[in-house]
Amino acid sequence: MASVDLRLLRYFLAVAEESHLTKAAARLGIRQPPLSQQIRVLEQELGVTLFHRLPRGMELTESGRALLDDARNIVTLVDQAVEGVRRVSQGEAGRLTVGFTGSAAFHPFVPSVIRRFREAAPNVRLVLEESSTGELMEAVGAGRVDVAFIRGPYGLGPGVVVETVLEEPMLAAFPADHPAVKGRSRKRIALSELAEESLILYRRHSGPGLYDAIIAACGAAGFSPRVAQEAPRMLSTLSLVAAGLGVSLVPASLRRVNIEGVVYVNLAQPAELRAPLNLIWRDESLSGAARKLIDEARRQREESLA
Repeated sequence: MASVDLRLLRYFLAVAEESHLTKAAARLGIRQPPLSQQIRVLEQELGVTLFHRLPRGMELTESGRALLDDARNIVTLVDQAVEGVRRVSQGEAGRLTVGFTGSAAFHPFVPSVIRRFREAAPNVRLVLEESSTGELMEAVGAGRVDVAFIRGPYGLGPGVVVETVLEEPMLAAFPADHPAVKGRSRKRIALSELAEESLILYRRHSGPGLYDAIIAACGAAGFSPRVAQEAPRMLSTLSLVAAGLGVSLVPASLRRVNIEGVVYVNLAQPAELRAPLNLIWRDESLSGAARKLIDEARRQREESLA
């Protein structure tokens, strides 16, 4: 049976279900003589007679009836396999692992893209993984994560593609009892005013791109920053700010994090300091689901620009 052409089984099923060569040929979109010939080829391959040839139609023999259910099951399984592969290829099924940094998750862009992807591909098993920028870059390069939202690409491995989906301004985060903000509503502050402050930064190992951008911006503002603490996660910097250990610079979307004891102040313009949000993936192993999520991110970026 393993050597039987699947096409012959489809011909057999059509004739068995129509009980008539002419009707089966019309259903299959072929002429009757070739169909009759193909049924005989199948019978020769199996070494049995599948149909009684009657004056007004075709009737299954005992051997034909024995083949009928198995043939249906075989054709159905093959069709399901082909459809499953097609759905995975088109991003309608399968599994997708999406990584994101803690700070990226607080920008409404990221949950919106994930929500719209889920609506467009409800049968894809979606796995979300939060980690640092450095860890996500390594995971994408190794194939453990399909796509990831990170803050700054730095030292990406070969074959890893990066695309910026948005940029946002940075804010200064002060302890609520800091003299610069205590008892007054401070709308804006120049970066140079932080020259004497103890800065708390997201550690360079975890996010070298953003760390280096902050150091460079401070240098352009005329001072070398005093980095007092480096936190393993960007959200951790805000906890240290609330504890009064210093001032931090964070993406504007983290204003949504209402941590008691932290006051956010806009940086005066013009400011060189902006926080990118990037999407990375490994191009050579991009799945259909990953392509669908990337397309959704691009579509949402275009909508926001419009």
